[in-house]
Amino acid sequence: MKTKKSIIFLGVLALLLGSCKDYLEPWPNGNIDNENIWEYQSTVQGIINRCYDNIGTGNKCYDDNESAYLDGVTDNAVITSTTHALRRLAVNSLTTSGDPLATYWDRNYRSISQCNIFLKDRRGINTRYNVRAVYNDQIRTRLQGEAYALRAYFMWDLLQKFGGRGVDGTMLGVPIITDVVDPYGEINYARNTYEECVNQIIRDCDSALYYLPTAYRDFLYPSGTDMAYLGSRYWNRFDDTGVWAIKANVYLTWASPRYNPANDIARWDSAAKYSKKLVDFKLFVDQISSGSSFRPLNRVDWFNPNNPEIVFSTRYRTGQTYMERMFYPGGFQGNGQLGATQDLVDAFGMSNGYPKDHASGAPLYNATNNPYLNRDPRFYSVIFYNGRKADRLNNAANPMYTFENWNVGVTAPGKDAAGTRSDNSRTNYHIKKFVYMDVNWADASVKNAPHAKYIYRWAHFVLAYAEAANHVTGDPNTAYNYAGCPYAALTPKAALKHMRARATYDNATPSYRVADPYLDEVATAGHDAFDALVKNERRIETCFEGMRFYDLRRWTTGDKPGEGNWEAVINQPVHGAYITETAPDTYTYDLNWEVEERALPSPYNPIPYYEILRMNKLVQNEGWPTWE
Repeated sequence: MKTKKSIIFLGVLALLLGSCKDYLEPWPNGNIDNENIWEYQSTVQGIINRCYDNIGTGNKCYDDNESAYLDGVTDNAVITSTTHALRRLAVNSLTTSGDPLATYWDRNYRSISQCNIFLKDRRGINTRYNVRAVYNDQIRTRLQGEAYALRAYFMWDLLQKFGGRGVDGTMLGVPIITDVVDPYGEINYARNTYEECVNQIIRDCDSALYYLPTAYRDFLYPSGTDMAYLGSRYWNRFDDTGVWAIKANVYLTWASPRYNPANDIARWDSAAKYSKKLVDFKLFVDQISSGSSFRPLNRVDWFNPNNPEIVFSTRYRTGQTYMERMFYPGGFQGNGQLGATQDLVDAFGMSNGYPKDHASGAPLYNATNNPYLNRDPRFYSVIFYNGRKADRLNNAANPMYTFENWNVGVTAPGKDAAGTRSDNSRTNYHIKKFVYMDVNWADASVKNAPHAKYIYRWAHFVLAYAEAANHVTGDPNTAYNYAGCPYAALTPKAALKHMRARATYDNATPSYRVADPYLDEVATAGHDAFDALVKNERRIETCFEGMRFYDLRRWTTGDKPGEGNWEAVINQPVHGAYITETAPDTYTYDLNWEVEERALPSPYNPIPYYEILRMNKLVQNEGWPTWE
């Protein structure tokens, strides 16, 4: 049987190698081999630069499956194309040859291989980069730290995507590879345990912190000499803050119920510590006097590649309208590739800060005739709904487009309604987040804006801190701090206040910025009520950023059908709005319209089938028996 599988794999491998060979050549000159690359400092640096490209800092910014599309496998969104690979994952019709996550197994291990080449025998740090000693020291230590940070990043991405309970009953991670090996060579690795993978990532993070500067900021390095190699020109590269972000995310997941059934508080404490280091850095170090300085109440500007909100991001691309094409409906020359669910819409509260089903929020809510009135201002900056106008920047009096999402009308359905064309959302909601509001393809000269992927940003760690610190203290009103912290302790409630008080993406101010009685009520109710609020705030703040896919899994328990609560959370039907036009500009709304039934076979993703074929030591994750 194994011989037959190997024959099948050879054909698959030939195709993979044909498309991915360039990733095995991290240096720019094809005449330079593995040995003499060390004679050229530019090629040595090229090894690290290619790793950044693999994250998405080259031609890929938003145009991949790692961010918005992952929400299409959750209760946040529905993918419009019924043949899209991630949609097939969501409804359990995925084939072994169509696994959308397999490409990231390849990407990550190729990148780890490049880091290993650089780190082997300290050859990267022993390379001469500049004739001037001070410059040379700064470059070599920075690159050494970045190599460790990148290896940790790619390892963490592998662990998030592929870690899980193996069919042998063990909580497994992925193979740890720290030696220089050909990822497509004659190798046969077993999966390390989940804990071993966590420990390896943390070790690499600690090594990175030994070499890296605190942050690439000009004001931190007033000397022109230092600034040349440690200043803001290296904004998109790993520094201490980016490494803290990796550690915070690793510990937060490792502390969560799926991976921490005994509720080891030490893990929550580590998650709180590294999240707070990031929160404090932004609040007290990045809050400088320049016009671009970080301010916690300011909006997130998705079109500013130097947004102070950023902790780590890709380099930006100019002259592209990918996100606008992706999210606008066909009626406005878009592709309508993803639609928000009614379930996500319902997660946004009312204008006074209360949920729509709370006694203080319900009087503001009209589900039958206009469920979009009096909503939390954050909702309006995220979702395009029926009757919503796409207003030009600084010119709301001259809207570009009005969304017409009704399915049944007095004379005809609306032009953007689900089912009227293949490039409209299936839920009757379109997505506004990330969309540059001056993109109008009817203009003679179409405006666009820079786009970058914000991989880690300040808000992520405010939310992580609120969640983790609440578990450590057991009380959202009790302040937390870690030993040696130079800044004041912070309560989980105060952290969450940052999220609820800041301006929206389109710069609206919540009415509850100063007084927030609902937050007060929840914090008084205690740990469990506050934890539920944090999870909801995390959902609406990070929607379409690819985080809920992992959050839903880490918050649940059980490995098999009928075990734990994962099915009740992950495999629920998702809904849209079925809208009927009863008279011109008058509508009724059915908000219980089921659009798609989720049927994931497991809370874990499968190990790529072709890797199972070629490495008989690999154990498949629970729930994928036909992929063994």
